[in-house]
Amino acid sequence: MKVKIDEVWNEALKDEFEKDYFESLVSFVKNQYASKTIYPPGNQIFSAFDSCPLDQLKVVIVGQDPYHGYKQANGMCFSVVDGIPHPPSLVNIFKEIETDLGLPYPTSGDLSRWAVQGVFLLNATLTVEAGNAGSHQRRGWETFTDAVIERINNCCENVVFMLWGGYAKRKGSKIDRNKHFVLESGHPSPLSANKGYWFGNKHFSRCNHFLTKQGLTPIDWA
Repeated sequence: MKVKIDEVWNEALKDEFEKDYFESLVSFVKNQYASKTIYPPGNQIFSAFDSCPLDQLKVVIVGQDPYHGYKQANGMCFSVVDGIPHPPSLVNIFKEIETDLGLPYPTSGDLSRWAVQGVFLLNATLTVEAGNAGSHQRRGWETFTDAVIERINNCCENVVFMLWGGYAKRKGSKIDRNKHFVLESGHPSPLSANKGYWFGNKHFSRCNHFLTKQGLTPIDWA
């Protein structure tokens, strides 16, 4: 099956695109876009892949669902379209960066500026119906994104994985800790952060320290 996605990713995932579950997933997604309001826009479903090719990847952040509010989602986890108010989890991410790195709180919630530096912003489910959180779960996206993480685990070395919350930790449970640097904490959502499970994790400075030790350029998290 032909999928419009970055060429390097396409080569790595071409076998996955031919599997029955993926064909069923594509059929479901096409029907949903034809009959309902679905986020992100169809041409942005694979934005995380197109913005961060596999051979340039340095960091993986794992999310769960795209935002389901009006024009929020842009195909990258935790990221929103410019001009959209920052959702609570993104606010807490930026607050932790402020404290951890001393950087000012940014005006833009579009995280494509991270992606082009090698930060792969992967949601477990890549589409969602407007106003209906989790509506495209258990349709095949999770199987696909498990395969994506497996490819990264096998094909790359010294990748920093940021796993925030129980769902992301389970999603990354098979990552080889001997090959990669895995950072885990609570989720940045207010429910978790306000209980003390997010703030102070220093994931952004720890990530950059690791990348620097590997001789790689650290991420500008501003």
